[in-house]
Amino acid sequence: MAKKVIKSQWDGFSLKPRKEMPEGLWLACPKCSHMLYQKKVAENLHVCTECQHHMRISGSRRVAQLADEGSFEELCSDMASGDPLKFKWMDNNYKDRLKRDRKKGDSNEAMLIGKAFIRGRGAMLAVMDFNFLGGSMGLVVGEKLCVAVDRAIEESLPLITVSCSGGARMHEGVVSLGQMAKTSAALAKYDEAGGLYISVLSDPTTGGVTASFAMLGDIIIAEPEALIGFAGPRTIYQTIKVELPEGFQRSEFLLEHGFVDMIVHRKDLRTEIGRLIDYCGK
Repeated sequence: MAKKVIKSQWDGFSLKPRKEMPEGLWLACPKCSHMLYQKKVAENLHVCTECQHHMRISGSRRVAQLADEGSFEELCSDMASGDPLKFKWMDNNYKDRLKRDRKKGDSNEAMLIGKAFIRGRGAMLAVMDFNFLGGSMGLVVGEKLCVAVDRAIEESLPLITVSCSGGARMHEGVVSLGQMAKTSAALAKYDEAGGLYISVLSDPTTGGVTASFAMLGDIIIAEPEALIGFAGPRTIYQTIKVELPEGFQRSEFLLEHGFVDMIVHRKDLRTEIGRLIDYCGK
């Protein structure tokens, strides 16, 4: 008589360790917290596929998204910040912070500038990188923007800036604040020369950058729901203990009150900039 075979729930179970999930495959949306496949997010220009939240991206990614493939010619790539004030705070110093940010990212500073083509239209690009000291404007950022303005005048090119910044760089004190006036003066010269200046505001655009070149565009475009203002919500609350209204300092609020001209989804930004260059005859 054949023996009865009793199957256990553990039959076929292997004691071999499972392969670990590779890192970097998934990310959580900062707004809706959905888990997103990194590759899909990259294909969607780093916009959440669930809630359309526009994530912060590096300066080099922004250039790749805006410029025609292979057309970007970077200028002043070797310009790098020094430490004019020998700035230190607690156990940190500015020089070490600069070294760390250069190593962790793909940029030497918080702004990339260069000549490019956008949908076949020549333009001068100045793009900020939040990964480098929060996209803060120091001496080098101001000088780079002024170089971009001068080249745009020389070559009769439209100027496109993309701001993503926490403001003026505290580590350089008044040296940094001086760039607010210098960049504004350079843009006034560009305006007198008849140039077209398109300013794109992404999340966040705050502080000294908002109070200078970011808000001086002939046309000001904002990405959806970008934080745009001088002092951010936390700073305002900590200073005067006032809770801001819902949506205050967001792109939609600024559009309603006339501070920006249009809100453009990231997927349409390239096309819209090309259309504006044509419309303005530049």
